[in-house]
Amino acid sequence: MSKTYYDPEHLKKFPDVTELQEKLGEKFFDYYNSVFEGDELSAREKALIALAVAHTVQCPYCIDAYTKSSMQHGVSEPEMMEAVHVACAIRGGASLVHGVQMMEQSKKLGM
Repeated sequence: MSKTYYDPEHLKKFPDVTELQEKLGEKFFDYYNSVFEGDELSAREKALIALAVAHTVQCPYCIDAYTKSSMQHGVSEPEMMEAVHVACAIRGGASLVHGVQMMEQSKKLGM
């Protein structure tokens, strides 16, 4: 088996990040956990949003965690892939819209 840079076992150790800075670590986890409590959005919706964001920020740990969470909340594979495509479209559009800045700068420089 080939070794990758990201070790899937690290995800299990995520709570350990409080060891070197307990106060801030606890504050983060308090916030993190409260975000995923039910309010206006269901746990299913939040898992699917988290999965899309995980792909946007390209975090393999988050992709693994929120694929599992989405499936536990009854999200189908086609729904998950559609969420990934939404994230891709937004990320691609964000890159393209910044092309306007390049176009304006190019005009200012007289190219």
